[in-house]
Amino acid sequence: MKNAFLLEMQSRGYLNQCTDLDKLDDVCNKGSITAYIGFDCTANSLHVGSLVQIMILKLMQKHGHKPIILLGGGTTLIGDPSGKDATRKILKHAEINKNIISIKKVFTKILNTKDKKTKPLFVNNLNWLAKLNYIEFLRNIGSNFTINKMLTFDSVKLRLEREQSLSYMEFNYMILQAYDFYQLFKKNKCILQIGGSDQWGNIVNGVDLIRRIQKKEAYGLTTPLITLSSGAKMGKTEKGAVWLNEKLFSSYDYWQFWRNTDDKDVKKFLNFFTEIETKKINELCEKENNINNLKIILANEATKTLHGNVASKKAEKTARQTFTSGGSGQGLPEIIIGANDLKTGIRILDLISENKITTSKSEARRAIKGSAIKIDNEILKEEEKILTKNDFKNGKNLKISFGKKKHYIIKIT
Repeated sequence: MKNAFLLEMQSRGYLNQCTDLDKLDDVCNKGSITAYIGFDCTANSLHVGSLVQIMILKLMQKHGHKPIILLGGGTTLIGDPSGKDATRKILKHAEINKNIISIKKVFTKILNTKDKKTKPLFVNNLNWLAKLNYIEFLRNIGSNFTINKMLTFDSVKLRLEREQSLSYMEFNYMILQAYDFYQLFKKNKCILQIGGSDQWGNIVNGVDLIRRIQKKEAYGLTTPLITLSSGAKMGKTEKGAVWLNEKLFSSYDYWQFWRNTDDKDVKKFLNFFTEIETKKINELCEKENNINNLKIILANEATKTLHGNVASKKAEKTARQTFTSGGSGQGLPEIIIGANDLKTGIRILDLISENKITTSKSEARRAIKGSAIKIDNEILKEEEKILTKNDFKNGKNLKISFGKKKHYIIKIT
């Protein structure tokens, strides 16, 4: 393999499977290519589990290739069964459109949108899927797929083996994804589809469809499933998903997520989620004896990529103030409460659980009994304490802490 883009994909650990790596290498060596990655719009934000795909789009731009971002306004109406144990919730058009607008903002923050040659192209597959004539689609497209083969793909096979229902609607998803690739190949000369390892069957279907109808070569490439050293799936915390939308997951929490990376995952994540050159990463990991310094580099670089350099530096400064000096730390996540609510008082147990400082009231109780909850650096001893305006020393805010790593500012409005 000689192509710089594919070599960096491999060195960073992004490369899992490819339909024909040698031929793709030859094509990439002849000039820039167009490739796409699809994202279903089931929520108003992507989470960190989608970040590898976004980093690959950024890597494509670095090497002069053109990325297409397919936002699945059509396929989201159906729901991808890949890796799912049950049918997804069916969303309405208006909700999906709202999600698309919100998700698009993440890409424009991370990717280069100014270079005409590599500027990402955003497409919505509803534009062609909504126009399909069912009979013609079955004759011209459906005839290229066999039930025998479709039943061998994990997205179908695993559901059936577990005796879990799989609707006819979901069963058609892989054909629609293949058709997406076919459309982008025809209209945009897109020769490569990239996706997670769970998308392998769907991607291969698209490559085969193009070969059958267009009599030309297209390629598919997958990335590995990203797991933690513990074996757990990446992207979840006690608070839930690690969203890429700052309104759902603050830049400080995002910085903390990377700072709390397990020692065994640090080097891998530096390769996956930062733009530091792989050679430099190897040097840092060999020379640096303090793993915590590497975690700070990871947190700074990952946060900078998503939220910008200013937010990254602010998050690090806040963390240093909070953990080293015990200060309130400007930039901590905020919990806003109304002044009227304080007139009657707010039960501290409710405040803690409802704002997901702990996962439940029972955990909050255990934390208080174990002296793990602090208010303005003083241990909370009363489980049934009622918070009033008198608890706010400066009349405006106070800090609440759960353990050593979770800190919040409570503000009165």
